[in-house]
Amino acid sequence: MVKKRKHSEVTASEPKKKDEPAPERPKRTLLGWKDKFEEKETDSSVFRNKEKVLVTCSRRIIYRYRHLMLNLVSILPHCKKDSKVESKESKGATLNELVELKNCSSCLFFECRKQKDLYLWMAKCPNGPSVKFLVNAVHTMEELKLTGNQLKGSRPILTFSSNFDKNPYWKLLKEIILQIFGTPKEHRKSKPYHDHVFVFSIVDDHIWFRNYQISVPHNETDKVDRGGMDKMTLVEIGPRFCLNPIKIFGGSFGGPTLYENPFYISPNQIRAMEKKKKAGKFAKKVKAKTRRKMHEQSNPLEPDEFADLWKG
Repeated sequence: MVKKRKHSEVTASEPKKKDEPAPERPKRTLLGWKDKFEEKETDSSVFRNKEKVLVTCSRRIIYRYRHLMLNLVSILPHCKKDSKVESKESKGATLNELVELKNCSSCLFFECRKQKDLYLWMAKCPNGPSVKFLVNAVHTMEELKLTGNQLKGSRPILTFSSNFDKNPYWKLLKEIILQIFGTPKEHRKSKPYHDHVFVFSIVDDHIWFRNYQISVPHNETDKVDRGGMDKMTLVEIGPRFCLNPIKIFGGSFGGPTLYENPFYISPNQIRAMEKKKKAGKFAKKVKAKTRRKMHEQSNPLEPDEFADLWKG
């Protein structure tokens, strides 16, 4: 016979709660699992750089200037490329609309005139300011064929000459260049490395752009220690170009003129002066010819007494 258990030994099993939520799973990040207790509350006052640049050009641009634009697209990971825009007076409204559609905050617009002259617009959209440059001394990466090999998408180091702090308009240009050419930190298309340098220097009231790679020796016997800057070298990788500032506007692609370069001479005026010089050379030749004829008529030669000696 089986003995009965005492009533005190019988333990009633507790029913499970159906409404009890499951424990939260920690979030997965690129660096592994992230504990929810270690998460820092995001402060809304922290500034985050969300700069994006729209790069586009005008129609009928020649191949050399188009290659320069593509070189800039390849070294700026935070830029977006768009189709060509008709270069008219109403291009400002069109470009502002394109910048808004692409969710960008700045614009680099390459405007080609007469298939000879290249103008570069740097604009902060939609409220400005904007700058118009004449681009000279253009050399693309394909043309230079230099020996650099930078990492695609790496963040550049921007360096400026001391001349940028002399005048207020140079300070404004420096700030515009910083915001447009500086790649935001932790951008999704950028790499967390600094292996090239953008150099902006002012010579003869022109801004000269150079791009250098930071070259470090990688031999096992000759490794660079942390802080050993004496063994690092700079290798130019291109492209090269020179910016001649024309005007600084208060708005985006227009508005009140904040600064106008008094030393700027348009390429049309330069070509007209060269034509006048060539026309002046021909006019000088014609005047010299008529002057010689008049001189011969006013000063006739004396008759030669031996002119008819050997005739007949």
